[in-house]
Formats: sequence, C-alpha cells, structure tokens
Amino acid sequence: SVGSPFLNESRNEVGSVDGEEISITEFSQKVEQNLAQFKQQYGNAGGPQMQAMAVDNAWNGEVADIILGKEYKKLGLQVSDEELFDLVQGKNPSPLIMQSFMNQQTGQLDRAAIINSLKARDKDPNLANQWAMLYGEIERQTLQQKYSKLVMNSVFVTTLEANDDHTNRNKLANFTYVNLDYSSIADNSVKLTDADYTAYYNANKNRYFNPAELRSVEFVAFNSLPSKEDSVAVKTNIEKLAADFRTSTNDSLFAAINSDVKVPFAYIGKGVLNGAIDSVIFDYPAGSYYGPVLSGNSYKLAKVVGVQFQPDSVKASHILIDPSKVGGLPAAQKLADSLRKVIVGGGNIATLAPIYSVDGSKDKGGDLGFFGRNQMVAPFEEASFSGKTGDVKVVNSQFGVHVVKITAQKGSTKRVKVAYIEKSLGSSSKTQSAAYKLATNFFNEATSEDFAAVAKKKGYTIVKAEKMNATQGYAPGLDNPRNLIRDAFAAESGEKLGQVYQMDNGYVVARVTEIRPKGILPLEVIKKEIEPLVRNAVKAKMLTEKLNAAAAGAQNINQVAQKVGRPAVPVQNIVLANPVIPALAQENKVVGTVFGLQVNKLSKAIEGERGVYVVVVNGFAAAPPLANTFKQKQTMLEGVAQRSLNGTFQALQDKADIKDNRVKFY
Repeated sequence: SVGSPFLNESRNEVGSVDGEEISITEFSQKVEQNLAQFKQQYGNAGGPQMQAMAVDNAWNGEVADIILGKEYKKLGLQVSDEELFDLVQGKNPSPLIMQSFMNQQTGQLDRAAIINSLKARDKDPNLANQWAMLYGEIERQTLQQKYSKLVMNSVFVTTLEANDDHTNRNKLANFTYVNLDYSSIADNSVKLTDADYTAYYNANKNRYFNPAELRSVEFVAFNSLPSKEDSVAVKTNIEKLAADFRTSTNDSLFAAINSDVKVPFAYIGKGVLNGAIDSVIFDYPAGSYYGPVLSGNSYKLAKVVGVQFQPDSVKASHILIDPSKVGGLPAAQKLADSLRKVIVGGGNIATLAPIYSVDGSKDKGGDLGFFGRNQMVAPFEEASFSGKTGDVKVVNSQFGVHVVKITAQKGSTKRVKVAYIEKSLGSSSKTQSAAYKLATNFFNEATSEDFAAVAKKKGYTIVKAEKMNATQGYAPGLDNPRNLIRDAFAAESGEKLGQVYQMDNGYVVARVTEIRPKGILPLEVIKKEIEPLVRNAVKAKMLTEKLNAAAAGAQNINQVAQKVGRPAVPVQNIVLANPVIPALAQENKVVGTVFGLQVNKLSKAIEGERGVYVVVVNGFAAAPPLANTFKQKQTMLEGVAQRSLNGTFQALQDKADIKDNRVKFY
C-alpha cells in the first residue's frame, strides 16, 4: 500500500541520509532544544504548530549536517583547535559567544564571564553539556561559513552581463497592444477533450513536481463547546469563588490555587494582564477587588494588593556569593548578611566585590550599570526596582546569594501588585459526552465507501483539509491534528481513519480523500486542478486564430483593433526587468516579445496570462551609459552568489537518498 513505507522502516530511526541513520533518541533531544528556543522567543504558548516547527528545524539541521559534512570531508575543510580557541576566548569571538556573554549594560563582551563559566563546567555536568553543544554549534557555523565562501568565490559576473542587466532595467519601450481576454469566451462553450488535457500536461508537467508526499482528508466535526447550562454553572462557581476570595487571608496562595492562568505575584506594569483587567485595575487603590468579568472565553477576577511608583531603570552594584564555595547556602546567606552590615555601615562595595564576588562584574567593583525591566533574574529585579537609592538588600537567585546596592534610579511609573484569578469557560462532562456520543455513532455507521452519503443523510457538514504534509502541526478546521495526520499517512486513499479524534473543542471523524505521491504528479491526480488552465489553453488557440486573421493584411494596429472590435491601448516606459502591463497583468511573453521586435512592425498573436495579444513597438529609449561597471558587478554578484549557494545545497539534497520517517514519531 502507499502508506506502508511509513510503517515498515526501523522503529528506532527517525530517518536516514545516504544510509547514515538518524536515531530517534538523539533527534528528540534536538527537537526539545529547538522547542525550548522557540518558547523563549515566542512565548510558552506552544501547541502543535510550534512542535511541528521544532521538528522541522531539527530535521533540516540533521539533513544539512550529514550532506554538508561529506562535502567538508571531500574538500578537507576543518576547524583547528587554535581557531576554536580564538572563536571562544580570542580576538575574533563567534557571534554565538557574543550573544551568550554580552554585557547588556556596556554592550561589550564579558570575557571574565567566559573564563568563569569555562572553569565552572568541571563541577557542573549541565554546564559542561551546554558548553559541548555550544562548541559543536560554533564549529558547525564556522565550517558552513568556509564552505559558503568557497562556493560564493567560485562565481563571477562579466562586464557583458553587467551591461545587459543595466539595459534590462533602464531601456524603455513604448508600444501599443490589442488583446482578446480569455473571459471573452464563455467557459461553458468550450468542451474539453482528453487530448486537450494531455497536450497541456505534457507541455507543463514539470510545473507539477511534488517535493514531498501530501494527503487530503474530509471530516465531520462534533463540537463540545460550552452549552448555556455550562455557562450558567461556571458563572455560579466564579461568583462563589469571588466571595471566598474577598474573605481569604492569603491572597497570593488563594489565586495560585484557583487560577487557570498563573500571573507572578509581583509589581507589574500596564500591558501584562488581560485587557479587560489591565484597562481598569491601575485606577484602583490597594485593597480593591475587581470582577468577576467575562472576557473572551474566561472569567477574570483580581485584587489590588499594592500600588507603587517604581523606577523605569536602576543602577546597582552587587556581590554574588556561590554557596558551593563557602560551605552551603546557610553559610552564603550568613556571609551576605555580614557584608550587608559592612556596606550599610559605610563600607565600599567596590572594594568588597573583587574579594567576595564570583560574578564577572567584580572587576568593575560589582557595578552593573543601568538596567531596565526583564534584564535580570526575577528575584534580583524585584529587589532592585522595589527599593530606593542607597538601599542594600540580600536576595537569593538560581545563581547564588546576592548583596545588592541600589546606586541610582531613573524615571517613575505606576505599578501594581495583583492577586489574579482567571477561570476558563469550559464544557461540562455532560456536554463533552454528548458530542463524543454523536461522533461515535457516526463513526460506527459510516464506512469508507458511504462516508459522505451518511454525513449528508444526518445533515452533517463535511469539511476538507487538503494537501497536508506528514509533519505539519496545523490543518484548516483542526486545532490539534497530529494524531489524525499521522494516521492519514498510514492509510489508503478513500479509507476512513480508524478512530474518533479528540480536538480542543470537540471530536472529529475523518476519511482520506487523496494521496499525492512525491515526484511529478500524474495527470489523473491534478486533472481537476488544471481544468481552468487547460480551458484557457484551448481558448488561446481560438483567439490566436482570430487575432492572426485580423492582423493578416492589416497596415497598422488600429486596423487590427477595428477588425476584432477592441481598443488599441498605448503603453509607455515599460522595462524588461518589470514586465507588467499597467492595469492589466504581468505578461512576461508579451513584454519579452516587445523587446525583440522592430519599431512599427506588427507582431504575431502572443498567448499571455490574461489573453492573447498583438503588439506594435512605437519606439525605444536607450538606457543611459552604465556609470560604474564595478559597482554594478558587485551588486549583481551578491544575488548570483547567494543563488549559487542555495542551488548547490538543493542539488546536493536532490542527489541524496533521504528517508524521512518523522511521521511515525511526531
């Protein structure tokens, strides 16, 4: 069967490239790394689509590493120990090192932090693993850069090419056209034959190359959205919760236990909370309650615990104590308390930091400069922004125990501390059970053969999700489709899938409607899709005959226009590099023909995108002389080099024997 290759490959391999296997164990680790990066970049609300992005990113990286690794070996490309040292600790640091160890206040590389981190990895297996991955990524990027330079340095632009490009962008054509639009012939008057389809397909089949197998399904969805009864029950519960909230003796704990959405119990600025709360809560005094209010698909409830005006940025110095170096956390806290007393009593933190701190800032007396919100770890930020200039505080973080002195503050913005509760308007088990029962009944009654007929009989709407690839994390009308897509790729065309699928808001029963194999798609698969194009091709023949007949014996374009009852339309200042006929369409063939015609000579009929044309050139305006050939070459070379690099990798990828079994695992 078509689906069988996805089932018959090794159970432990996510795929292979030229026989080199990619194990699921190592691959899944890279997927998790990508997923963590995406969550950090885009927020924690991941979902199937973000998971699919992580899988694709990891897969593309694996394929590239194997394919390019062979090329590196053939060419003798490598990164020496000296190069690696220079890229990490030397004068030419890798962008990855710059990104990881950049001092946010100074904008300079914190070399002390690099050395300290390298030393610390001997005692920290997790840190050692992070460094190993960082070294590997630096080496990979450096090899890619070397390979890219080799490819890009192998191409060049000639003076003739530079002049041609300049001419194509600056030589102007003025011409007049007469066109007969394809829409001038009614669709129902054109009867298509098998020969018409075959002729079009044979002339254009390479346009229908399918780079990966695709599947289409049709499905019936049974939604389990909250009923009116569910909404009333939730409202009753939230009102009781609001009453209990007002009598609670521990606001933060009550909110943490009862809220579906967790909000840090800390001073926050505008824009953090849901809009329904955020728009009003900053006008409320401490001790006030707001809500419950229904916004979107959930009820919101909040208590203003505190109101403060806090600085927009803070300048601070600190001493970071590593508990592992002073005998444990109690000893570190005791030392921090002692240092705080010394500093409050007049001691200089700039003198103490080089002695006691393990942070890279110790070389500057612990001075961190000015920093804004979200630049420091949460406990450090809370301590720095909630105090006043001159305060000295002790605070714990995942890095150790900090002694923080606030040395300056800028700006002042109102911030509130809020105990926040959000309860989703969810469906009851009764509502979900009713939807599941309907889905199960339909699943049991419908077969692969009469799926659509049974759906129509019951009055259900059939929805289509077309041309899905094996690893995508989304599909129209399906909010959590991975299990369905995985099963669709193991099924035959026309087969009903073997289970009822649970989505976020209901249940789905589905059937595979089409399988598009990898490669040039056969005519029978795309016949319906290309029907409008085939019809236009037949119309083009009819209109070509009509226009050529009108042009025969005509002395000028106006006579052609008169014979076909269409206007002769003048066009000015068209360039070959931008072949758009104003207010009509992009017509490559038409404009290309114009630049190959003699002035005042009627063309033959030209089959275009929107219709068939006859043109006459009224005149050309020559391009001005190329002022700077070298600059023109350099501009063109950038594009040529990048296309060459992309084309090289694509050619290597096309040549490689790649087996992709990801659909079995994700």
